[in-house]
Amino acid sequence: MTAPGRRSSTFSRLLRHGFTDPSAAERLLESIELTAIRDDPVLLDALGATADPDLALLGFVRLLEAQPDGTAQRELLDTVIAAKPLRDRLLGVLGASAALGDHLARHPHDWQALVTYEPEDLHPGVEQFERGLAEATDPVSLRVAYRRCLLSIAARDVCGTTDVAQTAAELADLATATLRAALALARAAAPEDAALCRLAVIAMGKCGGHELNYVSDVDVIFVGEAADSTGATGANGSTDSADEQKALQAATRLASHLMRICSESTVEGTIWPVDANLRPEGRNGPLVRTLSSHLAYYQRWAKTWEFQALLKARPVAGDIELGEEYIAALDPLVWQAAERENFIADVQKMRRRVVENIPAAEIERELKLGPGGLRDVEFAVQLLQLVHGRGDTSLRSGTTLDALRALAAGGYVGRADAVQLDEAYRFLRSMEHRIQLFRLRRTHLVPAAEDDQRRIGRSLGLRTDPVAELNREWKRHAAVVRRLHEKLFYRPLLDAVAQLAPGETRLSADAARERLVALGYADPASALRHLEALASGVTRKAAIQRTLLPVLLGWFADSADPDAGLLGFRKVSDALGKTPWYLRLLRDEGAAAENLARVLSAGRLAPDLLLRAPEAVALLGDGDGSGRGSGGGLEPRGREHLEQEILAAVGRSENDEQAVTFARGVRRRELFRTAAADIVASYGTEEAPGDADQGALVELVGGGVSDLTAATLAGSLRAVVRDGWGDTLPTRFAIIGMGRFGGHELGYGSDADVLFVHEPRDGVDEQEAARAANTVVAEMRRLLQLPSTDPPLLIDADLRPEGKSGPLVRTLTSYEAYYRRWSLVWESQALLRAEPVAGDEDLGRRFIELVDPLRYPAEGLGDDAVREIRRLKARMESERLPRGADPTLHTKLGRGGLSDVEWTVQLLQLRHGWAEPGLRTTRTRRALAAACAAGLISGEDAETLDEAWVLATRVRNAVMLVRGRAGDMFPSGGRELAAVGRYLGYGNGHVGDMLDDYRRTTRRARSVMEELFYGA
Repeated sequence: MTAPGRRSSTFSRLLRHGFTDPSAAERLLESIELTAIRDDPVLLDALGATADPDLALLGFVRLLEAQPDGTAQRELLDTVIAAKPLRDRLLGVLGASAALGDHLARHPHDWQALVTYEPEDLHPGVEQFERGLAEATDPVSLRVAYRRCLLSIAARDVCGTTDVAQTAAELADLATATLRAALALARAAAPEDAALCRLAVIAMGKCGGHELNYVSDVDVIFVGEAADSTGATGANGSTDSADEQKALQAATRLASHLMRICSESTVEGTIWPVDANLRPEGRNGPLVRTLSSHLAYYQRWAKTWEFQALLKARPVAGDIELGEEYIAALDPLVWQAAERENFIADVQKMRRRVVENIPAAEIERELKLGPGGLRDVEFAVQLLQLVHGRGDTSLRSGTTLDALRALAAGGYVGRADAVQLDEAYRFLRSMEHRIQLFRLRRTHLVPAAEDDQRRIGRSLGLRTDPVAELNREWKRHAAVVRRLHEKLFYRPLLDAVAQLAPGETRLSADAARERLVALGYADPASALRHLEALASGVTRKAAIQRTLLPVLLGWFADSADPDAGLLGFRKVSDALGKTPWYLRLLRDEGAAAENLARVLSAGRLAPDLLLRAPEAVALLGDGDGSGRGSGGGLEPRGREHLEQEILAAVGRSENDEQAVTFARGVRRRELFRTAAADIVASYGTEEAPGDADQGALVELVGGGVSDLTAATLAGSLRAVVRDGWGDTLPTRFAIIGMGRFGGHELGYGSDADVLFVHEPRDGVDEQEAARAANTVVAEMRRLLQLPSTDPPLLIDADLRPEGKSGPLVRTLTSYEAYYRRWSLVWESQALLRAEPVAGDEDLGRRFIELVDPLRYPAEGLGDDAVREIRRLKARMESERLPRGADPTLHTKLGRGGLSDVEWTVQLLQLRHGWAEPGLRTTRTRRALAAACAAGLISGEDAETLDEAWVLATRVRNAVMLVRGRAGDMFPSGGRELAAVGRYLGYGNGHVGDMLDDYRRTTRRARSVMEELFYGA
């Protein structure tokens, strides 16, 4: 006996052999008949080679104890010690799977299934497994036989006799044999049903693809016909034949019984669930359909993902001839799926939905569905198969790795990329197998416990530091897979137009065009020419472009107009390609490249602004959006900073034309900055999908464009005055913002609504002062509209007293006289948005003091004035809506649109502004919030009006961004309408949802407006 305080030599040897609890292992070795061999180095070495030596030893002792007598124990011991293949298989299984150890303890003779007698035992197929299941007469014995066969598969797997792909194929073959055995049991239990029908079992998913897991649902589809049916397909999808109905009922009973046999729990546990939810209509559809009914469904109703699922379909049980007829009938439809509208978007949307449904606490450990997981590889391979398999039958394999090899052989995937992905997929599948094998439970989560990770790492041959090595390898392979979309789908497009090394396979021109069409490019020939111009050659520029383009192509494809994005990128690159900072910015700052792709493919306005001065692309690179330094970042700059920059440039300019040209250049740059910030926030990024507050985006644009317009007018005014009069104009002069300008709600395409007011300086003749003021206005308008590469700024003074018939500029005294004697109620309403924006601050303040009593009349509006406003609104609705315009979709004058909300809010301001200070604001949303706070409108109604106003404003901004010109209606063109939808957060293919949501939102707003404004 070992002296106290000292470790036995056996203890030390066990520790060296990888046992984590040597004391417990030593006690096991000293038990029963193992005393004679506990020091046998052969046994210890074999145990030490397993994934978990402690678990292997425990399982071996339990197996010995379960033997019926000493003779059986001695036979097992002698065989294990003498036969290395059996020893490695048995101990390997026991060290990797507690569940199979439990099975062997319950069925102690099943260890003999690991003895190989024939060569085919090393690589069994369906026939060998059918023989292994042949003696099963009921669900319990079928489960025992299934586990016995599973034992042999696991043994070959853990010993490395088979690789992960062969193991998955064997598991699928065992599932095939099991489905056949279960169907045979079901038929034996109901021979009358078996006589009435033909039933084919179609394997789907991993079983269909010959790549099954140890524990997985077995996805199937059932096809049934009457026993005397020929299986010919019909066009209408169903008949009223009584015989057919009886046959389908019988087939349904057989199919249900088959599913119960495999899925129900017994004393031997379950085999696996049989899942038929991939059938037409899913759980809501009939379990069994005729072939003609299947065909009719797929021709008329099936979604893209259903054709993707059919890639792996194969007949496995029942009437194989009927199953082959099913495959032959549906196969042509599968290979037409890529021609469906929104094909790529549908597939990508489904993948995103899968990721979104993963619980946040599990996403980092999700081996199958998480980013960089198995599903990423499978989705990308299937996507390429559907695109290119139409014309290349070599790609039509249901097995992921076989399909990946075929894609590489055909040049659809780069060979190096295919090798990397093959390696990553095998490693991740091996991890998945080892995780499931331990308890034979369906899971794809990497366990968090260190003991579990140690066992998995050792089972994969990682022995130095199993836990650290496992996590390192896992993360490395996941990182490779995370790049699969770029690797598999976009890079070969560059290979198609680039010079390849000898022996490399090029994606053919036809295949490249197919892929571009599938990605949504309307003119693939032009797209290929752009790619060739960007990526060909041996220059540093071309090399960097080849690195960037695969990612950019994916971002372009995510937009409504990929062609425009690629064309814009070529133009920007042609203009800036020789500038050293440009490509470095895109290569080194990931946000800059993605932001550029979003901006270039979102419509016409932002690219037009950028291409007039491509150096503005530098704004896209300041990831923090702080706007520090050289004006970088996408956060719109405040009015104070803009005025400082513009006025400083005016001071340096030689004349007013040069100064205004600079001011317009700043305006163009800042319009681009605001538009880019709006687009990026609306589209989002891969890391942060677009979920920005819609109201915040409206205020970002409205405030940014309004501040920019005010700064531009201030700079132009300073330039004109300096050029004509030196330091001092003969009259004080102020510009009053009106309408959306005064409300800080300008859109990208808005004019600047203003009033001009002046006041002669002391000693200056009124006529001289008026001439000077009018000259200033005329010169400002001329300079701001001169033909130029910069967009013009249109000044609209039609809201002045007497409208177009009145003088363009008035003195403050003249305004006072007019408003006192002639002002109409609509002018009081218009003045609600009056706010000084440029010029003499004191004069602007006094103008506001002058008009406050008009826009916030003491004791509110009288009844006659309220009736007049309502009459004007009704007249505007009936007369100003363009002929033929849909009143439910016109953002300004339509039902529940901007006009409805603004007039409702303005009526509240006119009636209650004298008593409620919060209502004395030029901004619609602030006034609405103040009315709610004052109890003048309910919170629910305020929210309804605000939502409609924000949405209508967003639509107007979207139309300008997309079309490059202002508009109050949704575009009629498909691509432009889709681009508006993408900006508003609707994916490709959801334009109908966007229009329905807009109508629903504005309909509710109209209802509130009619109650509050008209008193209906």
